[in-house]
Amino acid sequence: MTTPITKGANHIGLTVSKIEESAAFFVSILGWKELRRNNEYPAIFVGDGSVVLTLWAVKGLPATPFDRKSNVGLHHLALLVESEASLNEVHERLKKSGTPIEFAPQQVGLGPAKHMMCFEPSGIRVEFIWPGN
Repeated sequence: MTTPITKGANHIGLTVSKIEESAAFFVSILGWKELRRNNEYPAIFVGDGSVVLTLWAVKGLPATPFDRKSNVGLHHLALLVESEASLNEVHERLKKSGTPIEFAPQQVGLGPAKHMMCFEPSGIRVEFIWPGN
C-alpha cells in the first residue's frame, strides 16, 4: 500500500452569489473569523481554525443555481461539530437567523452519529455532523 501524497485540504473555494451574506453566515452565525479579503476579485477568506473557505463572488448576475442532482460539482459542504450539544446549538442559531433548514438534527443511519442540513445565503447546502463518539 502506498502512502498518500497529499496531506489534507488547504482550503475549499466556493463561488457564491451573495458574498457579504455568505461571509456573514460563517462569521456571525457560526463564529468563524474573516481572515482576509481580495476586493479585486472579489473574494472573502473565512476560517474556523481547522478549515479555510475562499468565498468567490460570482461574475455576472443572475447566477445559475446549482442542482445537486444534475450538475457536476459540490453536492454539499460537511462541517464537523464536537458534540451533540454543539449540533443542537448550531440548529438553534440557524433557526434564530432565519437560515433555510433542509432538516433538523437527526440520526445518521443506525447512529449514534447525527447530522442536519441547511442552505447558506447563496444556496450552498451545508451539513453539520457529529460523528457520535
